[in-house]
Amino acid sequence: MTLPVLDSDASIADHVIGVDIGGTKTHLRAAPADGRSDRPSRDIVVPSSSWRTSLGDFRADGVGLRRLLLDQLGEAALRTPIAVGAHGCDNTEQCRELERELRRHFSVPVLVVNDSELMAPAMDVTSAIGVVVGTGSIATSRTPGGELLTAGGWGWLLGDEGSAPALVREATRAVLSHLDRGDRADALGERLLACFSAVDGAELALTATQVASAEGWGQHAAEVFTAADEGSAIAQLVVANAGERIGGLIDKLLRRGVNADSVVAGGSVIEKQPLLQRALRTALARTRPGLHLHILDRAPVTGAIALARRLADQATINPLRTESSTS
Repeated sequence: MTLPVLDSDASIADHVIGVDIGGTKTHLRAAPADGRSDRPSRDIVVPSSSWRTSLGDFRADGVGLRRLLLDQLGEAALRTPIAVGAHGCDNTEQCRELERELRRHFSVPVLVVNDSELMAPAMDVTSAIGVVVGTGSIATSRTPGGELLTAGGWGWLLGDEGSAPALVREATRAVLSHLDRGDRADALGERLLACFSAVDGAELALTATQVASAEGWGQHAAEVFTAADEGSAIAQLVVANAGERIGGLIDKLLRRGVNADSVVAGGSVIEKQPLLQRALRTALARTRPGLHLHILDRAPVTGAIALARRLADQATINPLRTESSTS
């Protein structure tokens, strides 16, 4: 059933809007401001490319998001508190810049955070580090003074620890090292050879290099976990190392002054792969005992709605930054 556009006379007290802007898709949700019902009034997913041009052009983002909200929600959207989690807002100033652009178009409170920061409020967790492990990976949190800190997120070629392409990258390297020792391919090796239509290590290296991209490698990530379940010691070590490296990102943020007692991890890889979840739990238990790990089990836009409701309740208080940091 198609849900109706918000009534033209809807007031600030009636609804809030949450937006999750990802690299691939944008999720819009309008929900009652009072929180008494979890059923959204509107729930819309569109390709980010349908309204967003390029990362870093925040003026264009402001114009594009205004148009998108008008098209999908009507004029009332411009009078409704809005919280946005945006891929590409990777430091404090970038979040503020997009906020300033949105305030040109909205006459109500506006908040912009990195999209990874939606996960903790989505799970109703406070004092948390957000970790995304999917097509890419990054860890984010705020200092007590409200500064956004990130660790990782350097892309599939240089980093993105534990992400889909990074798992295949590290698995391929491990298999090639295994073959260099003169050992026969195990379950992981056989699976990667089949994935890349290769008959030996030389062909595997050549073909994997030729198709190198986040999508080209990432589409085979599930094979690493299947091989681990089949008993491949190489695959099991690759996953364990991925958990260690993700844990290392969290540790770096804590060493930089983040005050957190929890981690909320989400993204297509870690949400679907219990083996990687266990590897991260093991790493955290060793390096940061007492730090509780939550795995996201709902849409991140839920967190945007939670933040927007805070704006509606306390319009003069920014829930993620001190007053001095927003001035």
